[in-house]
Amino acid sequence: MNETRFKNVKQLPSTHLLGSGNPMCAGCGGLEALHEIYDILGENSVFVNAAGCMTLLAVYPFTPFRGSWLYTAMASAPAGAQGIRDALDIQLDKKRLAKDDDMQVVVLTGDGAAYGMGLSVTSGAIERNLDFLYICYDNEGYGNTGQQYSEATPHGARTSTSRVGIGFSGDKKPLFDIWAAHKPAYVATVIGAEPLDLARKVEKAKAIKVPRLIIALSPCPTGWDFDPKEAVEIGKLAVKTGIWPLKEYVDGQVVHTKVPSKRLPVERYLEKQGRFAHLFKPERNETLLAEIQAGVDAYWASVVG
Repeated sequence: MNETRFKNVKQLPSTHLLGSGNPMCAGCGGLEALHEIYDILGENSVFVNAAGCMTLLAVYPFTPFRGSWLYTAMASAPAGAQGIRDALDIQLDKKRLAKDDDMQVVVLTGDGAAYGMGLSVTSGAIERNLDFLYICYDNEGYGNTGQQYSEATPHGARTSTSRVGIGFSGDKKPLFDIWAAHKPAYVATVIGAEPLDLARKVEKAKAIKVPRLIIALSPCPTGWDFDPKEAVEIGKLAVKTGIWPLKEYVDGQVVHTKVPSKRLPVERYLEKQGRFAHLFKPERNETLLAEIQAGVDAYWASVVG
């Protein structure tokens, strides 16, 4: 796959396509990523938005998108994308739509839909080789309804539906691996705090005409319990500690696009979030901290040896 045109941050778009003045939370990592993604995709896109945090962007009859936007139920966004793509293809085939006016079909969901409720319909869309870009803003819980745990919640995190003082006892589902197992064209992880890496991956995805996925880790001030001004720092720590590997699946291979030269201890990331406060106070939970660190260490050992 060809290299992208973005060589340094100075080449990134300096203005945003997504309009301002929306009711999203201050410091939303998902909105940060969406701003950057939309700038690369361009306004000739139609967003199929599953129920979740980002549907708050639309205040009837307005949305901040320059192009088209469609709301769907949480589990059915890929089905909506299929209908739109079919309609566009029919219009193109009948010469009612010029090729230059064709639109990119973009599914926009949270982790509740991507990892859980909508996974089966997404799998079906991949099997049909649907030409769509699936964007998941992953804030690791059902952030729009009180931060209940989802299949994306990390081990030990406090949620409104997890055990007090212990946190979520399960582990984050490997959505990247699940998509890669379908052998689609492209899968990538990104984070808004690393905009150059994000831009390069979105540009690659934009050039492909079959199923592709972008998973954006989305620090959530309300759900993760941190000061909104810390959102970018927490995003950078997710990468520096190895908690959030930046990688892509392309041409049948997984490539890590940013390998931390010297990983920071995971607690540097955890201690900044109230959802992990029970691991440090009233006393340190050395067992859980060790479990989380061991999981990250094991992952990177399998990657770099």
